[in-house]
Amino acid sequence: QVRPVESGGGLVQPGGSLRLSCAASGRTFNTLGMGWFRQAPGSEREFVASISRSASSILYGKGRFTISRDDAKNTVYLQMNSLKPEDTAVYYCAATSRVGYNSIPKEFDYWGQGTQVTVSS
Repeated sequence: QVRPVESGGGLVQPGGSLRLSCAASGRTFNTLGMGWFRQAPGSEREFVASISRSASSILYGKGRFTISRDDAKNTVYLQMNSLKPEDTAVYYCAATSRVGYNSIPKEFDYWGQGTQVTVSS
């Protein structure tokens, strides 16, 4: 069982930056592909970014964001810059045992509880 735990969300002004972190325990981290999704009220969950094991495959669904991983810390990051009010959502971290590119929710086996990001002045 893999348990992703997100942190780093909060309130930020438009144009600001945030870095989300996700620590995953329960399985050797470097065997997992990791992803970020977000869901705004009344909307479907949408893909933000993913990174494969060894970081050989990276996909982005949104610009202005950068995904990275630190296998020594069992952590994946999402750096978000130039934030806009429409970036307001709950951001979820997810883990997958699949290799290669992954970008849809059903490809991910384990999900965190989410962290709220609110972009507002």
